[in-house]
Amino acid sequence: MSTGHAPDNAPDQEAEPPRPLPGADGPRSHRFRRSRLRLTLAVLAVAALSAAGLAVTAAPGGAATPAAAGPGAVSAAAPSAVPAPPAGFTTTWSDDFNGGANTGVNGADWKYDTGPGSSFGTGEIETMTNSTSNVYQDGNGHLVLKALHSGGDARSGWTSGRIETQSSSFGAPPGGVVMMQSSIQQPNLTTANGAGYWPAFWMLGSTLRTGTTWPTSGEVDILEDINARSSVFGTLHCGTNPGGPCNESTGIGSGERACSGCQTGYHTYAVQIDRSVSPEQIRWYLDGNNYFTVNSTQVPAATWTAAVDHPFFIIYDLAMGGGFPDAFGGGPNSATVSGGQMNIDYVAVYNKGGGGTTPPSNGNNLSQGKPTTASSTENAGTPASAATDGNTGTRWSSAFSDPQWLRVDLGATHTISQVKLNWEAAYGKAFQIQTSADGNTWKTVYTTTTGTGGNQTLNVSGSGRYVRVYGTQRATQYGYSLWEFQVLGT
Repeated sequence: MSTGHAPDNAPDQEAEPPRPLPGADGPRSHRFRRSRLRLTLAVLAVAALSAAGLAVTAAPGGAATPAAAGPGAVSAAAPSAVPAPPAGFTTTWSDDFNGGANTGVNGADWKYDTGPGSSFGTGEIETMTNSTSNVYQDGNGHLVLKALHSGGDARSGWTSGRIETQSSSFGAPPGGVVMMQSSIQQPNLTTANGAGYWPAFWMLGSTLRTGTTWPTSGEVDILEDINARSSVFGTLHCGTNPGGPCNESTGIGSGERACSGCQTGYHTYAVQIDRSVSPEQIRWYLDGNNYFTVNSTQVPAATWTAAVDHPFFIIYDLAMGGGFPDAFGGGPNSATVSGGQMNIDYVAVYNKGGGGTTPPSNGNNLSQGKPTTASSTENAGTPASAATDGNTGTRWSSAFSDPQWLRVDLGATHTISQVKLNWEAAYGKAFQIQTSADGNTWKTVYTTTTGTGGNQTLNVSGSGRYVRVYGTQRATQYGYSLWEFQVLGT
């Protein structure tokens, strides 16, 4: 989550220190580096947005708590289900948060980012927890991130919530389009009692989890608001930090855009990454209206490819304090209420088209949708079946050891003429393609010790009901990871 651009009349900007990788654990506990802005507070001539009618009462310990909302502050009804995909799109993944009241998020889809805000490098003062006091499903189809305060110091004693998807497979394949959309109600506060609140819906490049540094790996901020200003900021981060072609750590951003009613009702925030057009684009939407666009020609081609032309993982968080809120008046302060919450009705990923750079086929794709197993999986978000589902936005990844294998059951014996491997960043340097009639005795039809990753089209000659890729040497410290494993033949 970064600040994006400041308004046109904002003061000069100073970069924040970088922050570590959210939710990293296990063998991938390396920490990525990213930053947000710190804006100087000397000259700021931005008019405050209108109040949302929320009264404030003093709370024990000096913080304020929300009182009953006044006229006009009634929350708009949220959609009852994830919307059908737009014309031409299909739904790749979604969550409508229909868990029981006061339950945590589904661990198969989400993981918590926990720890003190001071470790994030952006000046945040909250501690992120996995407690259902801070992150919970409300039993009415919503996810709630709630910031709570205790003690007498408005600048300490805050807890809140931050989560990210287990899967880092949400992206646009070559020639395709991906759309990430969420229905969100920002914290129902005002500029009088919401100083320091920093809600965000954003995503980071999948390659961050495999060793590429920030901002080279890319970050797309879909929604950010600060201090209950009823605004939205959209930003792309890319290139190098500081400076570079993307003006880091500021990034390439929309600046502050009015978001009327976004505190009192649910609104949709979305991004489309479009690789079907030339130049490629990222488009930001508020309630279906495109308010900001970045073209690939705005930065060097290699910068864009590294930041955009791969999948992403999604993040929600409700930060407190930090450089961005400080730039617009600071906070939290003694008037800031405890208990402000970011309500999320659904999140959906939609895909359209793709495959524009896929090499020509040599026969029918025999493996798509067929039963697929593997020697191991990294986590529930990267199952074996993802490599044969026909979706280049999902992937299989293995444990971080050798050897590993991925096997598909074609259902009957076929003549095999070609195998296509679409590797993620974690690819096989040494591997074999093997066939079998019974799944026990294997014949090698292709072998290499100099694999290069990327898209590989391998011409083979053999037959069998079962086909597998058998990896014996990983090219990285991570496992083996395939977006797609296609077996072609007759």
